[in-house]
Amino acid sequence: MDFYRRNWYWIGMYLFAAIAFFLGFGGNKLFSDIQLILIYSFMGFLVHQYEEYGAPGGFPGIFNVVLGERDVIDRYPTNANLVMINNVFMTYPFYILAVIFPGAIWFGLIQVGQGMAQILNHGIYNNLKFKSIYNPGLGAVIFVNWPIGLYYIWHVSTNNLATTTDYVLGFIGAILSLVVLWAIPVSTLRDKNTKYPYAESQMYGVNDWAKEKVLQIKNS
Repeated sequence: MDFYRRNWYWIGMYLFAAIAFFLGFGGNKLFSDIQLILIYSFMGFLVHQYEEYGAPGGFPGIFNVVLGERDVIDRYPTNANLVMINNVFMTYPFYILAVIFPGAIWFGLIQVGQGMAQILNHGIYNNLKFKSIYNPGLGAVIFVNWPIGLYYIWHVSTNNLATTTDYVLGFIGAILSLVVLWAIPVSTLRDKNTKYPYAESQMYGVNDWAKEKVLQIKNS
């Protein structure tokens, strides 16, 4: 488990490649159009995670100082175990369930909306607190999550698959998903005495700029 805890986002990119090959070599014929969009949304989520934690990486250090920590930024409020739990064991099923039940349009809207709603965190909150125009994860939100989300909305709209109730539930659910999948785990699993601090490679990825900025804020 320690190996997975340190490398889940890299393994996620292998999963991304496996899904891409599977779909590219005929697997796409096994799914409906709406399922394919939701699969692409899940793949986009894997890219989002990799941008945060792998390359360029640096999100753990950035997010912990953004949340106000200055002393033990390698383990609080978030830590290596916490982010594995919420990014993999909570969020993977959330995305995959939408693929399994494509007829639940409201849930599909929540699934794609969850990725789109992260613009609130990555595009606004983090940048304001970090005094920057970029933080790891923002690129995927803008160039992957939003295009796929808008395409899903267009697809269900033009094919008359969604009701007003679906849109309302989708919008509210997307916002609530940020609370359930991110805010609650962080608030309940944070622990300054955790046995699972981030490794140096997890803290900053290959992002020297993030490391310099985080240490500057930490020491200010």
